[in-house]
Parts: sequence; structure tokens; C-alpha cells
Amino acid sequence: MADRVHPRDSPPSSTEYKPTPPSSSEHHPQSPMKPPAPLPEKPIPPPGTYVIKIPKDQVYRVPPPENAKRYEKLSRKKPSRSTCRCCFCWFLGLILTLIILAGIAAGVLYLVFRPKAPKYSIDSISVKGFNLSSSASLSPEFDVTVRADNPNKKIGIDYRSGSSVNIYYNDVRLCNGKLPVFYQPSNNVTVFVTSLKGSGIELTSAVHKALIDGENKGTLPFSLKLRAPVKIKVGSVKTWTITVKVNCDVTVDKLTANAKIVSKDCDYGVDLW
Repeated sequence: MADRVHPRDSPPSSTEYKPTPPSSSEHHPQSPMKPPAPLPEKPIPPPGTYVIKIPKDQVYRVPPPENAKRYEKLSRKKPSRSTCRCCFCWFLGLILTLIILAGIAAGVLYLVFRPKAPKYSIDSISVKGFNLSSSASLSPEFDVTVRADNPNKKIGIDYRSGSSVNIYYNDVRLCNGKLPVFYQPSNNVTVFVTSLKGSGIELTSAVHKALIDGENKGTLPFSLKLRAPVKIKVGSVKTWTITVKVNCDVTVDKLTANAKIVSKDCDYGVDLW
């Protein structure tokens, strides 16, 4: 009896047909696709305007190498400015302190010495050189006796060179001269004579007539202006040069050597600088 032979199972071939499952499109109709939603429109910047966005990781906390030198230069300027500002404030403070100290010293000196203003007056005037009967030019001469009173007990007055004395009649300068150079001690009255001379003085007809009328009436008003540079001496210390100004209105009765003063009024002041 013959044996039954069974075929061997062969490995499946790579080209074995596999049925494709039916697509769902065969059973269901394809639905129409929806159009994509429109993107929001970005605002358009106006002309000439640019918006630049820099990522945070690109924001430098340390200057880049190409700007390192400039950063170092600018950072060095700040200490110099602050130093100059401190020096300026210190200088102003020093000046203010000196002013306060000077004011205190001046107050102390005033309380200690009690300074008083000197007084000036004219004791007499001698007039020469007026010939009103002629129309020729005049060469008048005035000898003026000045009385200077220094009432201070601890302050002396040193009269320096460079003084000036002028006499006017109706704003016409007739003669000029100088004061003598001398030192006036404290609590002292000094009387001195200063000679004033003029030459080639041309008078207008109106001024000439006014002088004749004044002499007939016995009232001839003149103006005397005195300027004297002085230094105040306190003990052994002298101040800077101060200018004493004296303005006097003097009226005499006639234009002769024995003229008498009818009235006088003197005003004086001081220029500290």
C-alpha cells in the first residue's frame, strides 16, 4: 500500500496579493472643503516710521566690543564732572565764609572804634584878578581857607597826593588847585589855605553882566568842589585809598582880597572804591 505524500508548506511569497480594504470614499460621498479663514491684516505704519523689534536675547547688558572704548571714555568723564562740581561748591563755601568773617570783623571794629565822618567848612575866601571894567580874558585867583575836623578818638586821616579843588560860577570853571599833603591825627582840627588859579578865562556877555550885578548887590555865589584821596589809619594799620568829596556853595559880598562870606553850605561824601 502506497504512502500518501503531503505537500510542504512553502514560505509566503513577498508578492502575495493582499486585498485592499475598501476606501471610505467609496461608501461616503466627499464633503466640500471649507475655505481657510482670512489672516488678520497687520497695521501699516505711517511713512517715515519704522518699528524694530529686538529679541530679548540680543539686548546687551555689556557694550559690544566695537563700543567698549566709547563706553570707557564716557564713563571716565562722570568722575571728573562730579569732582569739578565738588570743587566749585567748596570754593563758593570758602567765599561765603570769608564774607561772613569780614562782616564780623567790620562789626567788631565799628563797635571798638566808633568811626565818625570828618567835617569840612570854608572859613574865608580872598579873591583877586577880576577886572570887570574890561572885556579882556580874566586870570582869577582864590585863596580858600579850609577847616577840616577829625572827631574820631582812635582814627587818623592821611591826605594823599592827587587831590583837586575847583571853583565855578554859573557852571563856568574859574580856577583850580590842589590840597596840601599832610597827616591829620585823631581828635584834631586842621586849618589850611589852598591857592586856586585860573588863566585865560573867557566870559560870555551874560556871565560878565551877572558878575557886575552880583557885585553891586553884594551877593556873588560860587561853587567849590573838592576831591581828596585819603587813607584811614587805625593804630599802625592803614586802609586802601578812599576819596573824600566836598561840595560847598559859598556866597561872598565882593570880588576883592578882603571879601566876606555871606553864606555857606557844605555837603560831603565818601567813595570807598
